[in-house]
Amino acid sequence: MVSEARSASEAAGAPWQPWSQRMEELERINARLRATSASKQELVSAPAVEKSLEVQLRYARAMLLAQLGRKEEALAEHLNVVRLEQTHQHNLNALGLLMAANGHRKAALLSLAEAVKHHPQSVTSRVNLGSVLLAGRDAESAAAARQQFEAALRVDPGMPQAHAGMFYALTRLGEIEEARFHQRMGFERQSTFTNPYHGKLPPTPVLLLVSSAGGNTPIERLIDDTLFETHLVVTDFYDPSQPLPEHRFVINGIGDVDVSRPALAAAERLLAHSSAPVVNSPQAVLKTSRMENALRLRSLSGLVVPQTQSFGYAELAVPGGGEALRRGGFRFPVLLRAPGFHMGEFFVRVDGAEGLVEALRELPGVGRDGAELLAIEDLDARGADGFFRKYRVMMVDGELYPLHLAVSSQWKIHYFSSDMADRPDHRQEEERFLTDMPGVLGSGAIESLRRLQKMLGLDYGGVDFGLSAKGEILLFEANATMVAQHPDEGQIWAYRRSAVDHIHAAVRKMFQRRAEVSDGRCWGSAG
Repeated sequence: MVSEARSASEAAGAPWQPWSQRMEELERINARLRATSASKQELVSAPAVEKSLEVQLRYARAMLLAQLGRKEEALAEHLNVVRLEQTHQHNLNALGLLMAANGHRKAALLSLAEAVKHHPQSVTSRVNLGSVLLAGRDAESAAAARQQFEAALRVDPGMPQAHAGMFYALTRLGEIEEARFHQRMGFERQSTFTNPYHGKLPPTPVLLLVSSAGGNTPIERLIDDTLFETHLVVTDFYDPSQPLPEHRFVINGIGDVDVSRPALAAAERLLAHSSAPVVNSPQAVLKTSRMENALRLRSLSGLVVPQTQSFGYAELAVPGGGEALRRGGFRFPVLLRAPGFHMGEFFVRVDGAEGLVEALRELPGVGRDGAELLAIEDLDARGADGFFRKYRVMMVDGELYPLHLAVSSQWKIHYFSSDMADRPDHRQEEERFLTDMPGVLGSGAIESLRRLQKMLGLDYGGVDFGLSAKGEILLFEANATMVAQHPDEGQIWAYRRSAVDHIHAAVRKMFQRRAEVSDGRCWGSAG
């Protein structure tokens, strides 16, 4: 997705062909392999010409298997190529990207690092490695990705994918002004992309709207590429005078208002030229900023919404800055966060006025004119046992689905940093929530969640919350950016997988229903 740098593999998927043609091509390759391949023992000493042909055939077979959606077989064939020719550049890139797409990030990094090691002047290998590094979501990964994009730009100063990668890496590192230059260089010349399609029948075209600035919902991975051919449009750089790509329905993948308000406004303007069904209309998403949620959701009964207000750094980063917070109606402790960041990044708790200036040094933007941050009321989500709890419920096509419960001894709760792995009792508590959400939360909390869902008006979204002693919903966050990803490998997390599967299935059914509503009609132009 364009929320991160896009890969730049030369081994890109071919345009869609009828399934029968692909199968015929696969059989031709299989026949040639049967005629030319020696046994593994003989292969090591095979003549160079014969071995080179074996490599070519197996690489072509791996790529074709991937296009057919037979990913495990494709992985195995790519590994066969590695055994034959360890330094094959295109194979190492294709293998790394396929592993990354299948969730094997560490193995992907190893393969792509080998491609860079043996082909240091390959901008493709550099950009692919940098793109997978960015998925690490931490400053160290962003810094390593930056090095790869910088190396690519030294070889090809105009490469759009490398500039896009630099934009995301620098943004993650807080170097906002330099990042903007790379944002323009990355997207001004190319603002549409088409993902590979792997289906048997002619594809159903779908439009996915995204923002170059990030803040996109990670929903792209749930679009079934055996049914839909996805055309991505980077709305904040798309020329509105040009016809949109052909589509049967639209998915607005822009989720974070604090990051992507201009892209959402551009999406509204683009959709004025289409009558196709839309998932997550930009109008609905635009109303889900933290500030707007804090104002409009207060009217819902059974919901405790934290006071939220925007302040300039300059207003708070001075002696006596705590008075500005008090005048705004805040009492310590106060939560401060930089808008647009997630996963606990640039998010601090200040217990008293004396610690305010020091806390601000941990946030990006200090010294930058006009920089702002959000002050948020601290809602106490501790239970009687002293542990903090954060529930996440997904909202899909009008229904509520439990996703996870994180229990932690720390106020800043995220599943990856919580106490869940070390506490069987906490995992048992989470399993009860996943299997009996109404019984755990209570009917009053469920009704509050339904009222919240109706007011948000999102086809896809999520809500993070705690529970008060009275059973009220303590709202932390509610928007379209929530991730529903499978848990880590391991038997201890087996109880969580079916909950994620239910959510993914609901999203895919929603997409199919939107395609059916369009009744076979297409909007836009394939040109």
